[in-house]
Amino acid sequence: MDERPLSVRIAADPPPRLDKALARDVPEDAALSRTRLARLIAEGQVRLRGVVVTDAKTRVEEGDIVEITVPQVAEVETVAQDIALSVVYEDDDLIVVEKPAGMVVHPAPGSPDGTLVNALLHHCGDTLSGVGGEKRPGIVHRIDKDTSGLLVVAKSDRAHHGLAQQFEAHTVERKYYAVVNGSPDTADPRLKGVKGVSFEPGNIVKLTTQLARHKTDRQRQAVIFQGGRHAVTRVRVVETFGAPPQAALVECWLETGRTHQIRVHLAHAGHGLVGDPVYGGRRKLNAKALSEKAISAVQGFTRQALHAAVLGFEHPVSGESMRFEAEMPEDMAELCEALRDGGTGTVS
Repeated sequence: MDERPLSVRIAADPPPRLDKALARDVPEDAALSRTRLARLIAEGQVRLRGVVVTDAKTRVEEGDIVEITVPQVAEVETVAQDIALSVVYEDDDLIVVEKPAGMVVHPAPGSPDGTLVNALLHHCGDTLSGVGGEKRPGIVHRIDKDTSGLLVVAKSDRAHHGLAQQFEAHTVERKYYAVVNGSPDTADPRLKGVKGVSFEPGNIVKLTTQLARHKTDRQRQAVIFQGGRHAVTRVRVVETFGAPPQAALVECWLETGRTHQIRVHLAHAGHGLVGDPVYGGRRKLNAKALSEKAISAVQGFTRQALHAAVLGFEHPVSGESMRFEAEMPEDMAELCEALRDGGTGTVS
């Protein structure tokens, strides 16, 4: 495999550890994150004062010369496919795309191709500088196959590391639109009795639970209160449909980003997503509150009515504040319109 040598002089007042000092002093254009540098050290690709070191905690001093052998990024086995992409923004380090409903993000058993990653490999081509030593896009977050909306993907190792840190720290802004059964009203006494539900100013419902794989169905997630992973979702009703409300358009904010989080949390609150075959359930609709057309639109909606509408983060290289919005897709907009025309509702 081809390699490229890199020589780094440790600058004044270095951090005591080799990996931290390199993360500070390696030139930006080398596009090596601290995670990647630590891996190179462990693999014996780093020499300090001419001697191979494999311990990231090795002490360094000002003026030390560190030689790094960086293997050229390896080609991945995943095939590049010419699949149309809706690109919202792109630069040398990252790309923001609007994923359509029905597209899987990453190849997996049952979905070996036709995924967003296959499309990105073709679209980005040689502009991928490599993530973790492989020439591939860096997936830092995902949305479900049948959820539409915005995703940011890293094209370089340094961007991947920086974005991953922001997602881990929960500083990324993510807002979703969903159409749910019923209406999660903060004045609903039933909702007040649901464990994990609390309320915040502005008619916001806050759901705080742990999430884990379902005990009997490994494809599902379940709300628990001991163990699992901490999950927080905030929900606000935007518009209700029918009187009494049979459905509602809601905004959801993610504080954490767990698998199926919004779908599981809203189902736990008794307001599963319209069209969700796993968590939504089929709720009997009141024919006096909604027209036949509106009821038909709800019953005929074939995916979970969920759209990742807003994505905001700090550019991991330039530090620029970035925020993107994606309009509601046509199928969800038509669902809302049918509900709006088919029943008296209210707008918050």
